[in-house]
Amino acid sequence: MYRLTVLYPPPADPDHFREYYVSTHLPLAAKLPGLRTMRYSFDVAAMGGQSPYFAIWEGEFDSAEAMAAAMSSEQGQAVAADVPNYATGGAQILHYEPVSPA
Repeated sequence: MYRLTVLYPPPADPDHFREYYVSTHLPLAAKLPGLRTMRYSFDVAAMGGQSPYFAIWEGEFDSAEAMAAAMSSEQGQAVAADVPNYATGGAQILHYEPVSPA
């Protein structure tokens, strides 16, 4: 399994972010080729203080190669191009292979 995580700092208009994200962006992301599962939350909290993030999205793929192929596909390019339509604070994108302790 390979994970793609997107962290969103607070946007200028939180209501617009929520509405657009749920109604437009998530349906685009759901069509990424090879996407096994995805989840998101607007309830991003931090231990001992205020979170620097407003929202999070996680998607899982079979491998790093599958994630790279998805993101370079026409659908992946459409997903990336859509981000400025709602995420005025930008986005921090991370990807990695999760490891479970033995």
